[in-house]
Amino acid sequence: MLLFRVFGLATVLLFVCNQLPGQIYFEDQFSEINMSTYTYTISETDTLKMDVFIPEDNVSADKPVVLYVHGGGFAGGQRDLPNHHTFCENLAKKGYVAITMSYSLLMKGKSFSCDQPAPNKQTTFFKTAREISLASQFIADHESEWGISPEKIVLAGSSAGAEAVIHNAYWKKTRQGSLSPDFQYAGVISMAGALSNLNWVTDSTAIPTQLFHGTCDNLVPYGEAPHHYCEADEPGYLMLYGSFSIAEKLRETGSSFYLVTGCNDGHEWNELPLHSHFHYVVDFLYNDIVQGEFRQIHQVEKNDDQKNNCKNKDHYQFCVN
Repeated sequence: MLLFRVFGLATVLLFVCNQLPGQIYFEDQFSEINMSTYTYTISETDTLKMDVFIPEDNVSADKPVVLYVHGGGFAGGQRDLPNHHTFCENLAKKGYVAITMSYSLLMKGKSFSCDQPAPNKQTTFFKTAREISLASQFIADHESEWGISPEKIVLAGSSAGAEAVIHNAYWKKTRQGSLSPDFQYAGVISMAGALSNLNWVTDSTAIPTQLFHGTCDNLVPYGEAPHHYCEADEPGYLMLYGSFSIAEKLRETGSSFYLVTGCNDGHEWNELPLHSHFHYVVDFLYNDIVQGEFRQIHQVEKNDDQKNNCKNKDHYQFCVN
């Protein structure tokens, strides 16, 4: 297999420009999009729903699915905000079934910072990831009705949603009791997310993984650092492994990854892939998921304005040069 390590926008665009014109799952092909809302589970406290966007004229019986999980610090956010619906609509225009889901806001009215005990943070990751498993099984159960393939479900999430999807993708315990033991996601897209245990990433668990992150994210670390950069003596001290650490682990295991780094940028990278950096999402979905290519890509977006409050003290050569 060919191994790619990509720096610079021009090289990435070369992948884009080499595609055939009018290619389904790469260019807009469908203008009629049907949106329906479903309840995927009812818990003791919540009725959890998902909005499903299906391209009307894509008659394929095994359409890929993108399941998006919103951010909000596990305390807020909504599945049906306009930018989330637009993201799903833009994917559906290319042929995908795109879904945005609600989940229990376990931290509503509570802090998720350094005063929140680390075990509560880990439990929040776990319980939210479990709800993603329930949503995934609900999607798989509608295979015939929606014309989708359960083997082609890709998770995507922003901020808290990114933490939830990356944990669901790599922490197998979060799928027990909801999904079959041999279930595997087709891929995962993490927009400013992180894992709490890097050892979950192995050559046997690795799936195509796209990672977006700013190097000066002071909430969710780009590399290896405590959540919110809490001090070791604070209750909320929990080590996390961000996009750069995950990508390096995937490199070591010889697995596919697509890292997009925002030099000197912050947590705003949890939203950029929904709009201005959407083309990277399309590139990943088409080449790595639909076409099944093996690629190891690191795309660097440079910003020379160093943030004065940047808590990440690491200096990455690819941002300096």
